[in-house]
Amino acid sequence: MEEKISYDDREYTGLSFQLGNVPLLIIKAKKGYVACGYVSKEASEKFGDVAAFVTGVKTFEDMFKAKIKTFTTWADDLGIREGMSVKKALELMDV
Repeated sequence: MEEKISYDDREYTGLSFQLGNVPLLIIKAKKGYVACGYVSKEASEKFGDVAAFVTGVKTFEDMFKAKIKTFTTWADDLGIREGMSVKKALELMDV
């Protein structure tokens, strides 16, 4: 399911899909995305994606409360770091 997510006067695209016990969640900004643990960092790295990852989330609201656990090389180039808020990571991806 795709939906528009507004957060702090910015708009993102949210993607969710119920796979099993928890949903696959992705919040897409202009240059990249923040995803839950269902998405593979290795695949994102291989494809050259600007991506950051969080764990332990079940909703988009949970994602905005989470901290970045890991990220791709291209996210690193934008200044995304472990422990950063999802809000800040998305702002860096939205420029």
